[in-house]
Amino acid sequence: MAGLKSLAKDTAIYGLSSIVGRFLNYMLVPLYTAVLPASTGGYGVVSNVYAFTALMLVLLTFGMETGFFRFANKSGEDPMKVYANSLLSVGGVSLIFVFLCLLFLQPISNLLDYGDHPEFIAMMAVVVALDSFQCIPFAYLRYKKRPIKFAAIKLLSIVGGIGLNLFFLLVCPWLNVHCPSTISWFYDPDYLVGYIFISNLIISVVQMFFFIPELTGFAYKLDRVLLKRMVVYSFPVLILGLVGILNQTVDKMIYPFLFEDRQEGLVQLGIYAATSKIAMVMAMFTQAFRYAYEPFVFGKDREGDNRKMYAAAMKYFLIFSLLAFLAVMFYLDLLRYLVARGYWEGLGVVAIVMLAEICKGIYFNLSFWYKLTDKTYWGAYFSVIGCVIIVVLNILFVPVYGYLASAWASVAGYAVILLLSYWIGQKEYPIHYDLKSLGLYVLLAAVLYVIGEQVPISNIVLRLAFRTVLLLLFIAYIIKKDLPLSQIPVINRFIKKK
Repeated sequence: MAGLKSLAKDTAIYGLSSIVGRFLNYMLVPLYTAVLPASTGGYGVVSNVYAFTALMLVLLTFGMETGFFRFANKSGEDPMKVYANSLLSVGGVSLIFVFLCLLFLQPISNLLDYGDHPEFIAMMAVVVALDSFQCIPFAYLRYKKRPIKFAAIKLLSIVGGIGLNLFFLLVCPWLNVHCPSTISWFYDPDYLVGYIFISNLIISVVQMFFFIPELTGFAYKLDRVLLKRMVVYSFPVLILGLVGILNQTVDKMIYPFLFEDRQEGLVQLGIYAATSKIAMVMAMFTQAFRYAYEPFVFGKDREGDNRKMYAAAMKYFLIFSLLAFLAVMFYLDLLRYLVARGYWEGLGVVAIVMLAEICKGIYFNLSFWYKLTDKTYWGAYFSVIGCVIIVVLNILFVPVYGYLASAWASVAGYAVILLLSYWIGQKEYPIHYDLKSLGLYVLLAAVLYVIGEQVPISNIVLRLAFRTVLLLLFIAYIIKKDLPLSQIPVINRFIKKK
């Protein structure tokens, strides 16, 4: 239990930067959807560009983040030498990427259909390069178990980004009306989408300065033998990550190209992306869990076989994922105000996107069997299968059913690969998961969700009260079965006194 408590503590701290940080970013969604009306497709442009950015971020880190954890924790390896080689390799690739993007800027912009705004591509190329390089210092902080600094850098950067967005999208338009001479030398009121990318660029540059201590004080010496071993290990992880991010973003990349009228595609994409943000609370939890779980698992592997602990971690992950699902869906009447009314027609995708995130989280937990056995090629196979399913379903059904097809395609893709990973994993690295208990939690959550959705209560206050009771029933079941009050910090003091 001590290991699980340590995992829970680190998850909570990393969650501060992930959950609180993304929540702060959520505050930008009402801003973006207010200043970029759905009919303009502006938010669709933002979503489309950031989808390509996410893909390139994975490509430029080429699995080296996971490779760093594996080799830094390996007996007989010098962690600092591993760290230095990770920095040199990712940094070198990132510099080459920026050079090539700037050299062929206009052709790339034309290919992505942003020929009128090549500066969008130039700015995001620099952002991707900087963020890719910074992934390694962030990984180093996780390896050194310094979640406080990790969270502080993440949160400061997010707060700074929010401040810049507010300045460009709210303050500048106000000044342009009331005191135009103060900003006329740099501000263009028709360039709102561009200012979102400018804000990101500024923050990525500033964030580099926070890593000066992690980038100095040791020798940068390239070890070709070590680097080759790391690349060989990380390459399947790259394929896994590359196809994995495609699973998440390919719909947003290809969406505008699936319609004869590209503008209509951008409008629909904007609605889909904005309403999907409400479901991202699940992604927050998954990311926070991942930040703590990956170094935790590799560290425990160094100590010996801890399969029971991995099974317990899976159980608690699913429990709290289902709790998050019910909370979001039961209070969607309130959460919908995160986006402007013009985007509400897309609220039907929230439950579907959250279901896809749960499947993705379960798949992530299952995936450690092939990382611990150094058979990462399995992850590449699974990711390719999932990606093919998602791409094919998008191409076939998006032109007919729109973004609902995109959401269901993600569910189908992740569901198939999690089943494959479980089936093959039980042969290669057997872990006894309590399937009966997990199934009961899924069944209970499904029943409560259906009841909450189908019972007709027109009064919003009464409807929320009724759904709160259903949520409390789920929490009560958790406490009774797997989380006794006597084991919860702070609360257990009062229980023991009795």
